[in-house]
Amino acid sequence: MEFSNKTFLVIDDFQGMRTVLRDILRSMGVNPKLIATAANGNEAITLLAQTRFDGVLCDFNLGHGKNGQQILEEAKYRNLVGPSCAWVMITAEKTADVVMGAAEYQPDAYLLKPITESTLRLRLEKIWAKKSAFIDIDQAVMSHDLLQAIRLCDERLAVDKANAGELLRLKCHLLLVSGEHEQARALCQALLAKRDIPWAQLALARVHIAAGELEEARQMLENLVADNRSYLEAHDWLANVHNAQGDLHKAEEVLEMAARLSPHSVIRQKNLGEVSLQLGKVDKAERAFRKSVALGEHSILKTPDAYLGLARACSAQDNPKEALQVLGSLSKQFEGDDVKVKAMATEGMVHHRAGDTEAARRIAIQLGDTLGQHNGPQVESAAIVEMAELMMVTGEKERAAALLQSEVRNNPDDRILLERIQTVFDTGAMSEEGSALVEASRKEAVQLMNQGVLLARDEQYEEALAAMRDACERLPGNVRVLFNFAHLGMVVMRKTGVEPGLVEEIRQHLQTAHRIAPVEKRYAQLMSQLKALAG
Repeated sequence: MEFSNKTFLVIDDFQGMRTVLRDILRSMGVNPKLIATAANGNEAITLLAQTRFDGVLCDFNLGHGKNGQQILEEAKYRNLVGPSCAWVMITAEKTADVVMGAAEYQPDAYLLKPITESTLRLRLEKIWAKKSAFIDIDQAVMSHDLLQAIRLCDERLAVDKANAGELLRLKCHLLLVSGEHEQARALCQALLAKRDIPWAQLALARVHIAAGELEEARQMLENLVADNRSYLEAHDWLANVHNAQGDLHKAEEVLEMAARLSPHSVIRQKNLGEVSLQLGKVDKAERAFRKSVALGEHSILKTPDAYLGLARACSAQDNPKEALQVLGSLSKQFEGDDVKVKAMATEGMVHHRAGDTEAARRIAIQLGDTLGQHNGPQVESAAIVEMAELMMVTGEKERAAALLQSEVRNNPDDRILLERIQTVFDTGAMSEEGSALVEASRKEAVQLMNQGVLLARDEQYEEALAAMRDACERLPGNVRVLFNFAHLGMVVMRKTGVEPGLVEEIRQHLQTAHRIAPVEKRYAQLMSQLKALAG
């Protein structure tokens, strides 16, 4: 392989090691002018943002700041490395903590020190040879054209037997993320009929989950974990299933096992903290949240939910002072109106539990005013329910009920969410009234969703579009409404001509739906249709 035109980034905190790696690359024929170096994570991220490198040689241990895994995570998260980039992680010790890492952000290879020219050359040649088979598919994925990526997988499978296993795995992944669950089911079942393949078993379990077949998913995942105890992603999905089935003790047990195998996951520690907190195991929750916060200090994967969880755990242990300090740290670490309102809700509950009812009520009122503003912050349903709970316990019952009704209208078929909403009504001594409001809001949502569809069936397209536009306005978080508007809008334009304003309106609704429900298959299908229609 010709190396003279390849660009490289060498990341190591020791000058001597950077020199050694530069010399090895030069002896392989790399032009010295095409070799950049970085001594720490910040320098590396800056260089990666400026240049698309063909290869990155990154030490795992870099002293203070980001480690090599965290640099890789941020580079991929921010799309700073292209699909053809070969990322080689270099480490002095082959420990389980280092090699297991984060499942989603694995390097292309691990190399143990000391490194020789022949070892590095051979490994890079193998990486690039493999990547060449996937370059067109990766480019389609980066362009968010998942259906095209799936078609390219099929084309490549017809001629590339050497990479058939990886191509099938990638195709299955693409089918899952694009919402083509039945195609994924058929593919996995065909593969598993021949032999046991762990990734195909996990993919089939995910199909079961998407279809609401939780018991089938649980059995499959338990068998998979029993046979593959280091398969961390399977542990995470099994914990999700236990959670959805209401078995928090089993979910906690699975997450604890995964955390022992790979203790440096920011997200898994946060998830463990949330489950433990729900179980009332406050000490355990606090430890997990503290670890998530500490691990996330230099990671792109750090999450405000870990800080919020830690604040709740401190509050539950009658330590409101530290809880408020944690929330103060949160405000310095994260920006965004969504984080601000979630922090306000947590702060209000901290004051409420500490007996400061006036402060709690003041925050509840302020929170209600903020959420009531036009184009207010967009937050997930679970957070909205928590905000409503604060309003309910501080006497702002009317505002709480309005928030909860809105969530019912946006999620009329989400049984678990509806149960949680009913619990908040119960907390405010509104059980019967709340039950009636939930049912009325659910029926209202169904009526709004059906109105435009019925008009379209009668070919009253303009009236149908107006009805669907009204439904989108009143149910801005209802995924089915957003998708139906997009479909109807394209039907109208095929009959009356393309309108740039309507194209943009559809695109925005599709992006909103994708943000709320990223695995819904209609997103990829409708976005592909819109792209073809708009030209």
